[in-house]
Amino acid sequence: MNKELPKITKKTETVLTTEYGDFTFMVYHDEKGKEFIALVKGDVSNTNNTLVRVHGECATAEIFHSLQCDCRDQLDTAFEEIQKNNSGVIVYLPHEGRGIGLTNKIRAYQLQEKDNLDTVQANEALNLPADGREYAEAASILNDLGIRNVSLLTNNPKKIAGLEQFGLKVKRIPIEIKPTEHTRRYLHTKKGKMGHLLNEV
Repeated sequence: MNKELPKITKKTETVLTTEYGDFTFMVYHDEKGKEFIALVKGDVSNTNNTLVRVHGECATAEIFHSLQCDCRDQLDTAFEEIQKNNSGVIVYLPHEGRGIGLTNKIRAYQLQEKDNLDTVQANEALNLPADGREYAEAASILNDLGIRNVSLLTNNPKKIAGLEQFGLKVKRIPIEIKPTEHTRRYLHTKKGKMGHLLNEV
């Protein structure tokens, strides 16, 4: 039996012109007023295998251009693929630090630098989950957009399962970013300890 979708409400939308073309920028609220974003290109309702990226925010990479993770490159790649497809959705979730928040994320970075811990070990040292993200709101947004079948840009099996438990049919599309000297250990940890489907690490 599929889980019940949480209530989420679209509050406003506008056309946003980006370097990847025009997207409809939608802001959703959950029942507590927390904000979620959907960027939509083209007509995506009632289509088969809609191209989708469900993306957790990463201020350090996406705003301040940190080289310690591949988050910004994954987001850019998702924009590029949706632009090439001329249709698709990016659901942008408030998942900073895989759900632990910015303050704890920076504390974890401190431990990685000071004690040479990997990203999972650092979270555990803070008594926090390695990955605290949930995808109920993303499933609700996709449902509101009329999307039932998803071609999901992801390397994370837990993200697939997180959407499937709400009745979405998900086909995985890899979104692998070539490792760098700064990201290789991080990606190796995601593959070895978190089950991400990666080839080059």
